[in-house]
Amino acid sequence: MTGVAGILFGLIAGYILGAGQAPAAQVATAPASASLPHDQPTTVVNETELQAYRDILEADPKNAKAAVELANRLYDAGRYADAVPYYRQALGVEPRNANVSTDLATALYYSGRTDEALEQLNASLAIEPTHAQTLFNLGIVKKDGKKDSKGAAVAWQLLLDAHPDYPEAERVRTLLAQAR
Repeated sequence: MTGVAGILFGLIAGYILGAGQAPAAQVATAPASASLPHDQPTTVVNETELQAYRDILEADPKNAKAAVELANRLYDAGRYADAVPYYRQALGVEPRNANVSTDLATALYYSGRTDEALEQLNASLAIEPTHAQTLFNLGIVKKDGKKDSKGAAVAWQLLLDAHPDYPEAERVRTLLAQAR
């Protein structure tokens, strides 16, 4: 098992620390399941892989890419509260990364921390006022978490106005009609 762990650590470390990688701000995208509402099954996570990311972060706490990768894997496994500190760690290194900020908000929401999630979504909008995923998630959190249909409608209308070609525009239009 030690040999497998060593190989896995080496592969992950090479990926995270490898030369010629894009800056973390470009590769730190939202996890696949970050789109609210949470209607997707969680994935099983490899604990050895998680530990490899933790080891990288212990050696280099400012490695935002490793923090995001670890947080995304925890998030995808449904371990939202466990993902929160790693999203915060990445955001501490890259405070203007709206994707990571929105992912943090989503993890907070699924951890039962609706008010903190709303604060974080507002922080995301302060970074990028028309960030599509932030506006989408803001609408969901307002509608489902706060029972604020009017607030949700405002967020979704802003989303459609700023991003008429949003990949889930039809879904947003449906949600908007229901909120009104």
